Amino acid sequence: MREFGYQRAHDVAGAVALLDADPDARFVGGGTNLVDLMKTGVERPGRLVDIRELPLDAIEPTPDGGLRVGATVTNSDLAAHPEVRRRYPALTQAVLAGASGQLRNMATVGGNLLQRTRCGYFTDITKPCNKRVPGSGCPAVSGEHHNHAVLGASEHCVAVHPSDLGVALTAFDAVVSYETADGPGETPIGGLYLPVGDTPHRETALPPGALITGVTLPPAPVAAHSRYRKVRERASYAFAIGSVAAALDVRDGVVREARLALGAVASRPWRATAAERVLTGAPADAVTFAAAADAELAAARPLPGNAYKVTLTRNLVVAVLSELTEEAAR
Repeated sequence: MREFGYQRAHDVAGAVALLDADPDARFVGGGTNLVDLMKTGVERPGRLVDIRELPLDAIEPTPDGGLRVGATVTNSDLAAHPEVRRRYPALTQAVLAGASGQLRNMATVGGNLLQRTRCGYFTDITKPCNKRVPGSGCPAVSGEHHNHAVLGASEHCVAVHPSDLGVALTAFDAVVSYETADGPGETPIGGLYLPVGDTPHRETALPPGALITGVTLPPAPVAAHSRYRKVRERASYAFAIGSVAAALDVRDGVVREARLALGAVASRPWRATAAERVLTGAPADAVTFAAAADAELAAARPLPGNAYKVTLTRNLVVAVLSELTEEAAR
């Protein structure tokens, strides 16, 4: 057991200053991922800066009709909020599909987005891993990889991002706000996660020492007709082997607008822009939905042990879009 310091922050500026003064420190909210990684030795912070008392736990409407969600809002509170359930139902469904009730009561929105991969090679410090030790190799490429990436991977890393919440936020073009010692900043969630390339240890575009302060959901009428569907290896409390967040606006049998993001297929939540282009303006039927899925998955490069994910994801896209279309017709 490695000893570490602990300090509770009472304001955002103070929290950021503590990390700026101590590069070996880490922010901790619910601790549902960080503490696990500390137990296995993957994370070894010299100090934890507790941010749970910061005034970042509100869900509020924005002047333009969107919603702003504070970084320390718990997953349970996010899923239960009436405006989230009404305006962005896929977001509620995504949160409820993740973890257990006890974990959702502790886990925070900001922490959820920054959780690390659950790849077994990453979490086992006796094994090489380019994400944990750059240049040490990626044994998953030739080893156990049945739940690893089929899109956007590289020879240096084939791990997937585990967040359900992040997939729904990606479909809705969320914007992540953060604070640094140099002042505030923000980034679209699509730019938050870096491509794997040859630097898988660099996971996000956040500046060093940045504290996520909130997530803004822009107004999106199409999001009111949305769904999140997750496939996992057991009925509950398991990470996805495939997931889809989708929203459709169908009028007179034609797709007027589509939002689509995929989970458990890449190192980051995957916005399915190729599929959205096929869907927009096309008939809302199974033929179009299959063509859209095929257009997105044409770039898939599965490994021998996870080629099933391509078929699974295709079928999942078609099923979810079909269900949304049937609902719209009622």
